[in-house]
Amino acid sequence: MRWRRSSWASRALFTLGLCLLTELSTSSANEENTLATRAAAADPPRESNGLTDVVQWDNFTLFLHDQRIFLHSGEFHTFRLPVPDLWLDIFQKMVAAGLNGVSIYIHMGATNPSRGVLDFNDWRALQPIFDAAKLAGIFVVIRPGPYINAETTAGGIAHWITSEVAGTLRTNASDWTAAYEPYIDGIIQAVVPNQVTKGGPVLAVQIDNEFSQTAAHAAYFAQLEAQYRNGGVVVPLTYNDPGEGSNFINGTGAVDIYGLDSYPQLFDCSNPRTWRGVTTNYHQYHIQNNPAQPWYMPEFQGGSFDPWGGPGYDACELLTGPDFQDVFYKHNWASNVKLISYYMLYGGTSWGGFPFPGVYTSYDYGSSIRETRALADKFDEFKRQGLFLRSSPSFRKTDWIGDTSTGIPGVTLNGSTTFVTLLKNPDTGTQFFIARQADSTSTAITSFTLQVPTSKGTLTLPQTTGSIALHGRQSKLIITDYPFGAKGSVLFTTASVFFAGTIGTRDVLFVFGDADQSHELALTLTGTGTRTTSSRVKFAPASVRSGITTVTISPGSKGLTTLYDSATQLVLFADPVTAATFWAPAVRSATPHTVAGFETFWQFGTNTTVLVGGPNLVRNATISGETLALRGDLNQSVPLTVIAPPAVRRVTFNGASVALKSQGHGTLTGQLTPRAVTKRVSVPKLTGWKFKDSLPEIQAGFDDSSWTVANKTTTNLSVKPLFGGTVLYGCDYGFCENNVLFRGHFNGTGSETSINMTIYGGSSFAASVWINDKFISTVHNGADHINALFPFPSGAVLQGQDNVITVLQDNMGNDEDANEKSARGIAGFQLNGGTISTWKVQGKVGGYTNFPDKVRGVMNEGGLFGEREGWHLPGFDTSSWTARDLSAGLPDGAAGVGFFITTFDLDFPAGTDVLTSFQFETENTQAYRARLFVNGWMFGKRVADVGPQTRFPVPPGILKSNGKNTVAVALWATNNTAVSPTLELSIDQVLDGGVGPIASNNPAFTPRT
Repeated sequence: MRWRRSSWASRALFTLGLCLLTELSTSSANEENTLATRAAAADPPRESNGLTDVVQWDNFTLFLHDQRIFLHSGEFHTFRLPVPDLWLDIFQKMVAAGLNGVSIYIHMGATNPSRGVLDFNDWRALQPIFDAAKLAGIFVVIRPGPYINAETTAGGIAHWITSEVAGTLRTNASDWTAAYEPYIDGIIQAVVPNQVTKGGPVLAVQIDNEFSQTAAHAAYFAQLEAQYRNGGVVVPLTYNDPGEGSNFINGTGAVDIYGLDSYPQLFDCSNPRTWRGVTTNYHQYHIQNNPAQPWYMPEFQGGSFDPWGGPGYDACELLTGPDFQDVFYKHNWASNVKLISYYMLYGGTSWGGFPFPGVYTSYDYGSSIRETRALADKFDEFKRQGLFLRSSPSFRKTDWIGDTSTGIPGVTLNGSTTFVTLLKNPDTGTQFFIARQADSTSTAITSFTLQVPTSKGTLTLPQTTGSIALHGRQSKLIITDYPFGAKGSVLFTTASVFFAGTIGTRDVLFVFGDADQSHELALTLTGTGTRTTSSRVKFAPASVRSGITTVTISPGSKGLTTLYDSATQLVLFADPVTAATFWAPAVRSATPHTVAGFETFWQFGTNTTVLVGGPNLVRNATISGETLALRGDLNQSVPLTVIAPPAVRRVTFNGASVALKSQGHGTLTGQLTPRAVTKRVSVPKLTGWKFKDSLPEIQAGFDDSSWTVANKTTTNLSVKPLFGGTVLYGCDYGFCENNVLFRGHFNGTGSETSINMTIYGGSSFAASVWINDKFISTVHNGADHINALFPFPSGAVLQGQDNVITVLQDNMGNDEDANEKSARGIAGFQLNGGTISTWKVQGKVGGYTNFPDKVRGVMNEGGLFGEREGWHLPGFDTSSWTARDLSAGLPDGAAGVGFFITTFDLDFPAGTDVLTSFQFETENTQAYRARLFVNGWMFGKRVADVGPQTRFPVPPGILKSNGKNTVAVALWATNNTAVSPTLELSIDQVLDGGVGPIASNNPAFTPRT
């Protein structure tokens, strides 16, 4: 089922669905003490790389500073959000969902734009990543490649290498080694002082990515590993294996900790309700291949990329939505995975020249945090799982006991359509039964019962409600003998655990379940407390020796229900939607085990928390005296519920005091309402456009004397010249990104009739061709390359004069994997009836060795005339340009390129986070391509006759929230057909809150030569 975020009424705070309470008996347990006292005898020998004992591991988990850690992580690429002040925003949202790790690719091509040049400045810097991670309290697994895949051009390998290096990439070829080693040295220099061994957040470093262990590849891996070790990296080196390839577990190039890459739904979002089933052999694969290591998944499907012409990312979110997370993520738990990272948790934007040909500008990925940075519906399920994992130390160490296919000793399953796996903690005896449909794609409603051993003997679960329901694509976690807090103990629960721990002096248990299903839990109630008096609740008399109370919740329960409330214990139940409105921020408070440098990290710095229900997001919390200070985001007026230590009597939200009512024992209620200023946020219409032609290259007399002469005859790129003899690939002349222009000169004799060309540009590319000022045609068909004949219009050739064939090519980026050295340009040419005397080529001004815009970097610009002149930059003077609305298109409806520029002012209130996008017309029916520049940053590439993207989010920092903004559209009409683009700035969401001030770094225009 698909759960959606919603507010819930304050009156629901103490309401209860139909509940039946009966009593059993048990003893209380202190989970942390139990784990501590039993672990030494039960733990297998720890392993390490011999360089540090700060990070160790056994077959269950990692150990960090002698504490087991379930690494629960998500993927985020800072290069896809080039605003360093917003990285903390993403990290805080991850931590709020219960994550303790973030996996980050570093893009070599962005930081190493040319041989001998390393640029770890501005948004390419690594230290701001580590600083923000420490502030948020999240560990970093850094993945610097050089190859990263990531649906990015050349898989992240620097473009200059694809052209300049003759040897095979990603092998032990000497010229490849010489090319990448300086980049890795730069990574090492930043990583070493930020390792967890020195109080930093870097927990591990991944070696390259997604490869096979051939002799040459293994030698390359060994060289990389030696470089890291010689440079002082002592944390574990890891690997991400695409599919079950068993690569780099043993032998040359083997890493410390092996991991599996898995995307069970693949990457087709066209039919998002059609599922592929779960992969059933994960556990067996682990046991057969690396049983002495913890089971690690560095990449598990968190969404999907979407190709040109695809259905769009809303469909990808649906494909990998809450039901997918519920079934597939818990199936990973069932295989005993204890380190996992979901790709992507925040996808961001593949701006400029970052995409590989298979994807468009948006890299939203259908993620839990959408491209706009808004929280998706599926974020709620992520949080429900994340806070359970954070709350459950007993889940960090589990033996895989068996499943339905192998049999589970001592367990009887009644329900042929159900599949159950049992994990058991050998120290506490806690059992985790993970149940799903036997056919994981089934949408049927079914039910089952379990007969299980417990500390109180064999029990049939449930005890009172008949059966446990599975409504279609759903997974259940049934737990027995579960310790929580200081003294809390649950004998069993068929309701899901959302939160378990200690708040103040009380043990708190928060469970949830679907409102249309029945649920049951049995636990020891402590203290003298209040049980709900709802008519839906019945109590059976307790026997003299009884101490365990069974709670039955019948269908119909909605909102938050307080099952039990005493000075020592609080037990809550809610439906999944209500549960997801709660947050459990870490409150900084030193413990005897606080690790220096980790003061903000849950488990390693603090174990203090509160529960906060209502806000769209709670970023952090502090307690000073009797005041709880919360910081977070509001998107609507909501009831506030706070469960805090009894000493807390005052609450502030973003600095403003909240009127409260005390419900006793540290439970406070109130109301949160966004400030009035949020209602007044608006954006202007985009008017006052100025226009100028941006294709003077086709006009008579255009001077290309400063262009590069294309005269090479050999190339290191993958496709050698097919015919014509001359190498005409932009990257061989320093022009590897975005639009590239070629001009072929010949002296006209009158016999020239056409030119045949084979043009490579990457899938969905286009190329337009002119003879002098006469348009011939544009070719594009979705393929990687096209061979076409371009016949000259009658009278187009000027006899006895210099004639020019102009080719404007859209470079869609380099391929990944084995074809990183992609051919991009003209692979073959034949002038029929004549001979080309000279070819000239031009891309971005300066090429990759001398591009002027060092802040925005090598990927931002291409070779359009307006880009070369800097027209897209803030402050360029357009006063002499022609007034022309964007919707009017190019003059005369002709094929060509024109620049449209306007400016607008914004004045967003302080303390708000306004999520904004630029929206083109929603239809994908017009023959044009456009590049959208916002304050000089190329943040959108529109292909209007392919799609699907029409909406382009732009974050604050790129967009100036207070002041003047410049928007430029480079419009390329690909046919002699009038086009009429429209563009408006629109608001996606207004949040009262935000991460704080966001700096802009948008260098203004300066004259270019």
